[in-house]
Amino acid sequence: MPPPIGLLAGHGRFPIVFAEKAKQLGLPVVCVGIRDEAPPELIPLVDRFYWTGILRMGRMIRCFKREGVEQIVMAGKIHKVKMNTPFRFLRYLPDWRTVRWGLARSRRDNKDDSLLLDLIAEFAKDGLTFSSALDFCPELLVKTGLLTKRGLSSQEEADIAFGWSLAKEMGRLDVGQSVAVREKAVLAVEAIEGTDQAILRAGTLCPRGGVVIVKVAKPHQDRRFDVPTIGCTTIESMRKAGARVLAIEADQTIVIDQEQTIALADKYGITIVAKGRDL
Repeated sequence: MPPPIGLLAGHGRFPIVFAEKAKQLGLPVVCVGIRDEAPPELIPLVDRFYWTGILRMGRMIRCFKREGVEQIVMAGKIHKVKMNTPFRFLRYLPDWRTVRWGLARSRRDNKDDSLLLDLIAEFAKDGLTFSSALDFCPELLVKTGLLTKRGLSSQEEADIAFGWSLAKEMGRLDVGQSVAVREKAVLAVEAIEGTDQAILRAGTLCPRGGVVIVKVAKPHQDRRFDVPTIGCTTIESMRKAGARVLAIEADQTIVIDQEQTIALADKYGITIVAKGRDL
């Protein structure tokens, strides 16, 4: 029997979808779930499950090695905003491995790519490598085209083109993957709060609605982590914000529960369109 696949699980449906696909493929999965992030529904879907704190890197590594894991995938969001709460180190209590890792990288910035590449390098010291979850479920990536019933107006097309280059630049700077625009004016740029909160903020800044959301991959996207992802929660946030259009990058964006997500968008009269890298 091949060694089990490791799953380092954060928030959302993506870890569940991955675990279900691995089960279909007959692949054993050992999951280490980040406490207060990973969904408990994962537990019956995997062969072994361990909870861990977000700053317990030593425990993560030990759990995977104990089960014979050699290859790991990341799936799910980690809400970095929690790391800005008061007394964060007392609350999350890092283990010694994490403390040493943090001291070694103390002069580095804390952008997503910087943190995650450094984490991957730390796991590699113990012979643990990371792969993309998309190696196992490539069908999650959306293809080019209009996904919903409602089409686009000429103004919305212009807003998409305007927002696309801005979103790409934000991705290049590793700030965020999404921007919200209306009539070629930027309403909100995603940062540490994540896409859903950025959408809701745009709604408060443009109460008349008609907001266009553009979400793209980084220019040199590492598919092992932070792949652009949307789902039903994205559509619900758009409804609350009065957003009418969601433009995503084809072949670079994951649509979780695609059938249900598109049906929900159609119900609310929201357009989802997947554009090529160069529009």
